[in-house]
Amino acid sequence: MVTGQLERSARERLLEAGLGTESITALYVPGAWDLPQAAMTIADTDRYDVIIAIGCVIRGETAHFDYVAGHASDGLGRVALKVGIPIVFGVLTTDDADQAIARADPNGANKGAEFAEAALEMITLYESHGDDQES
Repeated sequence: MVTGQLERSARERLLEAGLGTESITALYVPGAWDLPQAAMTIADTDRYDVIIAIGCVIRGETAHFDYVAGHASDGLGRVALKVGIPIVFGVLTTDDADQAIARADPNGANKGAEFAEAALEMITLYESHGDDQES
């Protein structure tokens, strides 16, 4: 529910910005832990201008939250430094489900749209400072 709404809001914002539906691909992984590996694999295809890694990790009673959220964050950061395209960290890390729902709500915090906006800004940055630009 939460990640689905984040993805829908991100997609809507990208479409509003003028991207065609054929320019947007949604790929799914089993969980946030898998996002770094998937992002690296996808980036290596050279078929995409940006990756928005969307996920949600909700704190529970064990340290599992820390492991998964930390791995997703650190892993996506490492991927972003290695590949030639922007990787947007679109993983909600919340204390409870209510916080996650509020952040995904398109009439509330609408983080999905924020992730898409970050992607658009990063694409513009990369295009304006690409290899063919003089320093």
